[in-house]
Amino acid sequence: MLYHLLFPLHEYLSVLHVFRYITFRCIGSALTAFLLVLVLGPVFINWIKSHHIGQVVRKDGPKSHYSKQGVPTMGGLLILAVVILTTLLWIDLSNHFVWLILAVLVWFGAIGAYDDYRKIRRRNSKGLSVSAKLLLQVLGAGTAIVVLYLMPGFDSQLSFPFFKYLRPDLGVFYILFALLVVVGASNAVNLTDGLDGLMTGPVVVTGAVYLLFAYLAGHALFAAHLHIPHVPGAGEVAVFSGALVGASLGFLWFNTYPAQVFMGDVGSLAIGAALGMVAIITKQEFLLVIVGGVFVMEALSVILQVGFFKMSGGKRIFLMAPFHHHFEEKGWPEPKVVVRFWIISIVLGLLAIATLKLR
Repeated sequence: MLYHLLFPLHEYLSVLHVFRYITFRCIGSALTAFLLVLVLGPVFINWIKSHHIGQVVRKDGPKSHYSKQGVPTMGGLLILAVVILTTLLWIDLSNHFVWLILAVLVWFGAIGAYDDYRKIRRRNSKGLSVSAKLLLQVLGAGTAIVVLYLMPGFDSQLSFPFFKYLRPDLGVFYILFALLVVVGASNAVNLTDGLDGLMTGPVVVTGAVYLLFAYLAGHALFAAHLHIPHVPGAGEVAVFSGALVGASLGFLWFNTYPAQVFMGDVGSLAIGAALGMVAIITKQEFLLVIVGGVFVMEALSVILQVGFFKMSGGKRIFLMAPFHHHFEEKGWPEPKVVVRFWIISIVLGLLAIATLKLR
């Protein structure tokens, strides 16, 4: 919006020429989102408290979490609102990629919001059933991916980190692959949201790495030099990533231990799906496995735990899944688990960036 309002005036005021540059608008979106969440956070938390929207703690979870019962939740509503507002404020509104990401963000946020609502208002409810949740996720993500697939110029080739020229074309099967990426990322991020600040840290790292890759993918010369797919228009996705990073950092101010507010499924499902869409649009789908390694590890821990439990007749690989609960059960303090997971995420983020040259 600012791009359309202010950039045309650069002929009269030369300083407004900066709105042409994606780098400037990325920084602007990140700072705007950060400050908005920081300012609106206390107001939002008080509003949540006044409506008695509090965390419902599972009885089969760690005993140390019982004290979290009633802590304000659904903080993801604030993040989504700020990300959407900030993105619309700083992007080129004619960019179809960003509109698709925002549509997925809203759809998955609505699924998470209804799931949270059922858990809060019906104390004994576990929320939406797994089948219903997956069906809604597939419906929303599938629609967005088909639209993306049919866009002129969008290809169905895959790109692999560490390999310059390996670009297999999946054709129409790319839709199924992309669907797996978005739905898988959404649920993996959701599973990670189990400790104060645990999910938010890796989201900041992942968003920042994809901000860089989106900018490079949208720049023909940089993409050619680095041997990554050039996606015209992907640069605006970097502006969205900046908004996501800024809003997540602002939310972390209130979500760090001991948390004043939790994100809820409304935030985690939506953010995960949005990151999946960003990975697809930038043609860096497999990079998500590296930079989002913490999310992958958490999801795999649940899959392995459940699978082994059924196959072995009741035995477990971990003391508790997702993986972060395993360390809690071993006696690690919650902040220690969180910070070490952040460290792992930062290292994986650096490795992901290094793939730009290790090809």
